[in-house]
Amino acid sequence: MARVRIGCVGLGRIGTSHVQTLRAVPGVSEVVVADVDGRRAQGLQAAAEEHLAAVSAVPVEALLTADLDGLVVTTGSAAHGTWVRAAVDAGLPTFCEKPLATSLTEILEVAEHVRRSGVPVHVGFQRRFDAGYRAAAEAVRSGELGFVHTLRGVASDMLPPAADFIPGSGGIFRDCLVHDADVIRFVTGREVVSVYAVGGTKGADFFPAAGDVDTGAALLTLDDGTIVMLSTSRYNGQGQDVRLEVHGEHGTVAVGLDDSLALRSVEPGASQPAGPVHTDFYSRFRPAFADELAGFVAMVGGSPSPCTVDDALEASRVVEACDLSRREGRPVLMSEIPSALPAPATS
Repeated sequence: MARVRIGCVGLGRIGTSHVQTLRAVPGVSEVVVADVDGRRAQGLQAAAEEHLAAVSAVPVEALLTADLDGLVVTTGSAAHGTWVRAAVDAGLPTFCEKPLATSLTEILEVAEHVRRSGVPVHVGFQRRFDAGYRAAAEAVRSGELGFVHTLRGVASDMLPPAADFIPGSGGIFRDCLVHDADVIRFVTGREVVSVYAVGGTKGADFFPAAGDVDTGAALLTLDDGTIVMLSTSRYNGQGQDVRLEVHGEHGTVAVGLDDSLALRSVEPGASQPAGPVHTDFYSRFRPAFADELAGFVAMVGGSPSPCTVDDALEASRVVEACDLSRREGRPVLMSEIPSALPAPATS
């Protein structure tokens, strides 16, 4: 494919990491960066120039007219929907970190806007590019496991985020388990039909103060009767712990079961895992993030989106159901969660 210029808006931790990754993706000639804090963009350009890297900075308001071939959106979550709409209106293939927007209503609106535009959008669920999750999906698709009856997933952070992050995070299910909700669909090829979720807090007071919990669990039922058990926590001091077990008629496979596993065996003589552990999500999924952005550049060149707005919508609907279940203390059917915008009122 021809070499392309990729824009990136939002230069926090993940945005800066994505810029560094994009510089190494074959086919990218230049990364054009912008942030509401112009000093971040200028600083990133200056650092890149020291290493002869093709990174340039422009004001935020000039980014969409900077002769780009594609745009990466890594702003704060509240601005995702606005940038995706603007980018597709400008005809730019777009990569957007999850979430697509901060409410289900806006996600529905953005998804419909993207569909009408016909411009491809790739939503950032990086586990689809992780070697372990891909191998698990292939084990299911190939029939190697026979029928699949149970999945067990874990997603726990080593340390909780800053207190000021939680009020705008959407809660632990929307912020953390949305990745599990997406990858369950990716691995099994099935849809969720019902959920039951619970949550609790034994850590910092800022979680309940924001109406959130620091630990959660969800029981999902898929449309073929498969049972899925998911757990998540903001407190796993041993290290970043992200795993999936897929149990089938003929065998079981596991993702994340290697020497980096943040779990200590107390069995006599046990020496595994050997470590070192991952301390954050980016180090856990570094190769997947690189492959994900390479997939986006391929999409700019004409390949289909690896994770569409419709995929993002379905994952968001699942965690919306989880949060509703936790708050109301009852099972929730997916049919209760909107999948489309209401029809316009007729006069």
